[in-house]
Amino acid sequence: MADTMRGVYTNLSDIRRRVFAEVAKIVYETAQNPNWTDADFDARFEELPYEIVPGEVATYRESVFLERAIVEERIRLAMGLDQKGVDRPIRVSAGLEDATVADPYYNPPLINVIKFACNACKDNVYVVTDSCQGCLAHPCREICRKQAIGFHNKRAVIDQEKCIKCGMCARTCPYSAIHHHVRPCAEACGMKAIGSDEHGRADIDYEKCVSCGQCLINCPFGAIADKSQIAQVIFSIVGGDEVIAIVAPAFVGQFGGKGNVGKLRNAFAQLGFAGVEEVAIGADLCAIEEADMFLEEVPEKMPFMGTSCCPAWSSMAKMEFPDHKECISMALTPMVLTARMVRKNRPNAKIMFVGPCSAKKLEAMRESVRSEVDFVLTFEEMAGMMSAKDIDYLKLKDDSNSDFEIASEDGRNFAVAGGVANAVVNVIQERYPDREVQVANAEGLDNCRKMLRDAIKHKYDGYLLEGMACPGGCIAGPGTLQAINKSAAAVKRYAKKSPHKHAVDNAFRSLIHSLEREDDGIKS
Repeated sequence: MADTMRGVYTNLSDIRRRVFAEVAKIVYETAQNPNWTDADFDARFEELPYEIVPGEVATYRESVFLERAIVEERIRLAMGLDQKGVDRPIRVSAGLEDATVADPYYNPPLINVIKFACNACKDNVYVVTDSCQGCLAHPCREICRKQAIGFHNKRAVIDQEKCIKCGMCARTCPYSAIHHHVRPCAEACGMKAIGSDEHGRADIDYEKCVSCGQCLINCPFGAIADKSQIAQVIFSIVGGDEVIAIVAPAFVGQFGGKGNVGKLRNAFAQLGFAGVEEVAIGADLCAIEEADMFLEEVPEKMPFMGTSCCPAWSSMAKMEFPDHKECISMALTPMVLTARMVRKNRPNAKIMFVGPCSAKKLEAMRESVRSEVDFVLTFEEMAGMMSAKDIDYLKLKDDSNSDFEIASEDGRNFAVAGGVANAVVNVIQERYPDREVQVANAEGLDNCRKMLRDAIKHKYDGYLLEGMACPGGCIAGPGTLQAINKSAAAVKRYAKKSPHKHAVDNAFRSLIHSLEREDDGIKS
């Protein structure tokens, strides 16, 4: 799977984060200023594309007007709105008044291709490059079974009508002069959900898409974006709602430094949140529940069990292998378990999940999960809110006495590939030290699919399977802010600070008995 831009701060990164910050700033100003009119609000959003893309000369694309049009679409998506398009006049902020109410949560689709931003990249095409030497042997022509290769002016030429994309010519060329062009977003999509429209631009098949978000971070033209709830969250806070943030284990180091908890609480308080809790608590509960299910059902009732925490992996497994969907754990995810725990004590609060993941937005769209989680934002979107309020994370007061309810080391390590299965195995072995649990894990949906196919062929009978849509685990989600290797190290450092080694050591483990298992509707 292509992922060449991760950890590299690019012009695209800057534009994307500037849009989040500026949208948040305008919404904060509007919501807190009683003298602002609708006209003032609209005017600020009409001006915003010109502030983000100033001047008369294009910097990145062929036209400054095209650059601003693309930014306008990203602004609308950042507000949770549908794309504006180019076929009719419409205000940049048109429709926001409808998007701030409880329904609809999102107007599908969640993942969007900005068509006029798409470069219409060549997809699955073999082309001859300038490295061709027109050699005497012509091995590329001789190996081609479809006679798709000829020569013109002593250079190889491929007839695309005849070519069957087998790649034999590229593998045979002694000069490596034949290149396989693949659209970056399509190559990154583990669901093979991205094709081409009639103009050659990227087109998403939403019947296949599981919102893993890998296309978002692999399009070098910034033509794919998901919808955000930045505006909805801010309106809720300023409107007087008690909004509690629950933060995914991958948060460590995302906002600067080494992820100090005291600074995180301080930052969220300045943004107007009524509290912050660590989703790793829910991860502990999830590990216990999945351990119980594994002990009860494998291998007596089902040959293997897959973990449930990654919604993109879980959705893919159930979509493509419906005859084995019961083999994917029906345990509630850490996000939902943490939300339920918070809501037991604060029943009137709005719950906002903050994490690295686009697929969590899709999970929260399910009607039964929406009763638990009101909003989902990524770390990148949260950084935009901090920027809007001029919060310098590293300069915040470090309240060393302020900490989350203590999650275990295993719960905090859910963020790193292999961490979920390891936590479940440790729960089982704490109870049954002699019980050996075999584990297989896969990262990236292509590898997850292969693992599941092997499991169905009985290669993994009796195994616990962990699937992660993002290579590296949650720390590699599309909404993260730092390099994957740095995130992995930061999470593991923070996890080791916990006084609890395993989930069963957690003081909150008894909550698992009071939180109901999810009903069939939540994960169907």
